[in-house]
Amino acid sequence: MSLSVIMQQMGVICILVFIGFCLEKTGVVDNLTSKKLSIIMVDICNPALIMSSILSGNITASHSDLLTAMVLGALFYAVLVALGFLMPVILRVEADKRWVYNMMCVYTNTGFLGIPVAKAVLPANSILYVVVINVFYSLLFYTHGVTLMGQGKHQNPIKKKAGPSLLKAINAGTVMAILSLLVFWFGLKFPPIITNSVEYIGNTAVFLSMVLLGVAIARSRLTDSIRDIRLWGFVIIRMILVPIAIVFVMIRSGFAAEAVLAICLMAAVPVGNLPLIQAEKIGEDTKLLSSAIAVTAVISIFTITILLAVCSTAVGAA
Repeated sequence: MSLSVIMQQMGVICILVFIGFCLEKTGVVDNLTSKKLSIIMVDICNPALIMSSILSGNITASHSDLLTAMVLGALFYAVLVALGFLMPVILRVEADKRWVYNMMCVYTNTGFLGIPVAKAVLPANSILYVVVINVFYSLLFYTHGVTLMGQGKHQNPIKKKAGPSLLKAINAGTVMAILSLLVFWFGLKFPPIITNSVEYIGNTAVFLSMVLLGVAIARSRLTDSIRDIRLWGFVIIRMILVPIAIVFVMIRSGFAAEAVLAICLMAAVPVGNLPLIQAEKIGEDTKLLSSAIAVTAVISIFTITILLAVCSTAVGAA
């Protein structure tokens, strides 16, 4: 995968993000519209994109590759959970905001942004690793994530605080991801009317996710957010140094190129929206999360391009 190919694909993504930016600024997409589009994206299009990636027949990975992906997924989040506790200490974050940086470190946009970008940029076999990462994400967020979020100091006493439960991890994305892995494992085939329908629905995920990202950027106050020194420290450590370190270790360990590229992307995506949604539900202060999502989303367009190019070159040279 050459630098020109990556830049071309990321250029397309930038155009789609800009369209969303313009739609918000011109009033075409308001709060209600973006909320409904987000539901369609999260509950229908993104799950369909996962399944269509498996049904396409382009993935030639073996059962051992799936098992490797599961091991990598577990190790990936083990590292991030540990780093999540260290990050606030390294950045000397105030005690009442440490849980926010912890969440930001662990729960990034591996699904809403990561899956469409992986579909557009990475080799077909890399999707398998991306799907597994997102299964681990859902299972971990609704256990470790909601427990961590309960450490905040601004809960609204009127709202019932959500507790950890594996049942909350049962959603459209998780169910479809697990079904996709089962389809891959057993080599199941479906009639064209099913595969084509899933493919058409999934193809809209790339456009919708980028447009919604553009809408979110248009609504944010980037000028205020970029003055936060700790946030820049987070960007340097979490979005640049960590992906580089992970790629270095994986290459030295002899992992396949598809695996290295997939994990590199998953490590480089910006802060996710799910922590923000959950924090709003339990009455937490979400100003820092909102700022982090906006800043890291903009920066990730450039960092992902550079990191994938460097990673691709390193994998080719290894």
